[in-house]
Amino acid sequence: MRTWRDGDGTLTVGTDSGAREVPLRIAASYRARTKGLLGRDGIEGAMMLTPCGSVHTFRMRFPIDVVYLDRKFTVLAVRTMKPGRLGLPRLRARHVVEAEAGAMERWGVRPGVRVELSATAPASGASGASGAAGA
Repeated sequence: MRTWRDGDGTLTVGTDSGAREVPLRIAASYRARTKGLLGRDGIEGAMMLTPCGSVHTFRMRFPIDVVYLDRKFTVLAVRTMKPGRLGLPRLRARHVVEAEAGAMERWGVRPGVRVELSATAPASGASGASGAAGA
Protein backbone atom coordinates (compact mmCIF):
# COMPACT_ATOMS: atom_id res chain seq x y z
CA MET A 1 0.00 0.00 0.00
CA ARG A 2 1.34 3.42 -0.97
CA THR A 3 1.75 6.27 1.45
CA TRP A 4 0.55 9.60 0.10
CA ARG A 5 1.53 13.02 1.45
CA ASP A 6 -0.10 16.41 1.15
CA GLY A 7 1.19 18.29 -1.86
CA ASP A 8 0.92 18.67 -5.60
CA GLY A 9 0.79 16.14 -8.38
CA THR A 10 -0.74 15.23 -11.70
CA LEU A 11 -3.90 13.42 -12.74
CA THR A 12 -3.44 11.73 -16.12
CA VAL A 13 -6.43 10.49 -18.08
CA GLY A 14 -5.90 8.51 -21.26
CA THR A 15 -8.24 9.26 -24.15
CA ASP A 16 -8.52 8.21 -27.79
CA SER A 17 -6.83 11.47 -28.77
CA GLY A 18 -3.97 11.06 -26.26
CA ALA A 19 -3.34 11.52 -22.57
CA ARG A 20 -4.60 14.58 -20.75
CA GLU A 21 -2.66 15.82 -17.72
CA VAL A 22 -4.41 17.88 -15.07
CA PRO A 23 -2.83 19.65 -12.08
CA LEU A 24 -3.69 17.81 -8.87
CA ARG A 25 -3.67 18.88 -5.23
CA ILE A 26 -3.22 15.92 -2.86
CA ALA A 27 -4.93 15.95 0.55
CA ALA A 28 -3.66 12.95 2.51
CA SER A 29 -3.49 14.23 6.09
CA TYR A 30 -6.58 14.33 8.27
CA ARG A 31 -6.46 18.13 8.39
CA ALA A 32 -6.11 18.55 4.61
CA ARG A 33 -8.88 16.00 3.88
CA THR A 34 -11.21 17.72 6.34
CA LYS A 35 -10.66 21.12 4.72
CA GLY A 36 -10.77 19.83 1.14
CA LEU A 37 -12.28 22.51 -1.11
CA LEU A 38 -14.08 24.34 1.72
CA GLY A 39 -13.68 28.10 1.58
CA ARG A 40 -12.62 28.13 -2.07
CA ASP A 41 -14.49 29.79 -4.91
CA GLY A 42 -13.17 27.26 -7.43
CA ILE A 43 -10.25 25.03 -8.28
CA GLU A 44 -7.94 24.83 -11.24
CA GLY A 45 -7.40 21.16 -11.89
CA ALA A 46 -8.50 18.67 -9.25
CA MET A 47 -8.03 17.59 -5.64
CA MET A 48 -7.48 14.02 -4.46
CA LEU A 49 -8.59 13.01 -0.97
CA THR A 50 -6.89 9.85 0.24
CA PRO A 51 -7.83 7.63 1.92
CA CYS A 52 -11.47 8.50 1.33
CA GLY A 53 -14.70 6.66 0.53
CA SER A 54 -17.32 9.42 0.75
CA VAL A 55 -17.62 13.21 0.74
CA HIS A 56 -20.06 15.99 1.52
CA THR A 57 -20.52 19.46 0.08
CA PHE A 58 -21.78 21.27 3.18
CA ARG A 59 -20.43 24.86 3.25
CA MET A 60 -19.15 24.50 -0.34
CA ARG A 61 -19.46 27.51 -2.62
CA PHE A 62 -19.77 25.73 -5.97
CA PRO A 63 -20.96 22.39 -7.42
CA ILE A 64 -18.31 19.71 -7.89
CA ASP A 65 -17.69 16.49 -9.77
CA VAL A 66 -16.74 13.63 -7.46
CA VAL A 67 -14.86 10.59 -8.76
CA TYR A 68 -14.57 7.48 -6.60
CA LEU A 69 -11.46 5.37 -7.31
CA ASP A 70 -10.56 1.88 -6.13
CA ARG A 71 -7.04 0.91 -5.00
CA LYS A 72 -5.98 0.30 -8.63
CA PHE A 73 -7.19 3.78 -9.69
CA THR A 74 -10.16 2.47 -11.66
CA VAL A 75 -13.12 4.85 -11.67
CA LEU A 76 -16.01 3.30 -9.74
CA ALA A 77 -18.44 6.20 -10.09
CA VAL A 78 -18.66 9.85 -11.13
CA ARG A 79 -21.21 12.12 -9.46
CA THR A 80 -21.95 15.82 -9.69
CA MET A 81 -22.84 17.27 -6.29
CA LYS A 82 -24.43 20.63 -5.53
CA PRO A 83 -23.45 22.48 -2.34
CA GLY A 84 -25.14 21.19 0.82
CA ARG A 85 -25.27 17.49 -0.13
CA LEU A 86 -24.06 14.29 1.51
CA GLY A 87 -22.56 11.71 -0.84
CA LEU A 88 -23.18 8.00 -0.40
CA PRO A 89 -20.15 5.98 0.74
CA ARG A 90 -18.60 3.68 -1.88
CA LEU A 91 -17.50 0.39 -0.33
CA ARG A 92 -14.54 -0.26 -2.63
CA ALA A 93 -13.45 3.39 -2.90
CA ARG A 94 -9.99 4.21 -1.56
CA HIS A 95 -9.53 7.66 -3.12
CA VAL A 96 -11.82 10.50 -4.18
CA VAL A 97 -10.97 13.12 -6.80
CA GLU A 98 -12.91 16.39 -6.82
CA ALA A 99 -13.07 19.08 -9.51
CA GLU A 100 -15.46 21.80 -10.64
CA ALA A 101 -18.73 20.45 -12.04
CA GLY A 102 -18.41 19.41 -15.69
CA ALA A 103 -14.64 18.89 -15.59
CA MET A 104 -14.73 15.08 -15.49
CA GLU A 105 -16.88 14.87 -18.60
CA ARG A 106 -14.50 17.23 -20.44
CA TRP A 107 -11.51 15.13 -19.33
CA GLY A 108 -13.12 11.82 -20.35
CA VAL A 109 -13.38 10.41 -16.83
CA ARG A 110 -16.17 7.83 -16.58
CA PRO A 111 -16.78 4.52 -14.73
CA GLY A 112 -14.36 1.78 -15.77
CA VAL A 113 -11.60 4.15 -16.90
CA ARG A 114 -8.24 3.77 -15.17
CA VAL A 115 -6.38 6.96 -14.34
CA GLU A 116 -2.85 7.71 -13.21
CA LEU A 117 -2.16 9.80 -10.14
CA SER A 118 1.37 10.93 -9.39
CA ALA A 119 2.85 13.14 -6.69
CA THR A 120 5.35 15.85 -7.50
CA ALA A 121 8.51 15.47 -5.46
CA PRO A 122 8.86 18.28 -2.88
CA ALA A 123 11.63 20.84 -3.43
CA SER A 124 13.56 19.36 -0.47
CA GLY A 125 14.31 16.29 -2.59
CA ALA A 126 12.08 13.82 -0.72
CA SER A 127 10.04 11.76 -3.12
CA GLY A 128 6.27 11.38 -2.96
CA ALA A 129 4.30 8.26 -3.70
CA SER A 130 2.67 7.68 -7.00
CA GLY A 131 0.03 5.37 -8.30
CA ALA A 132 0.11 4.32 -11.89
CA ALA A 133 -2.42 2.60 -14.03
CA GLY A 134 -2.81 2.54 -17.79
CA ALA A 135 -5.86 4.23 -19.20
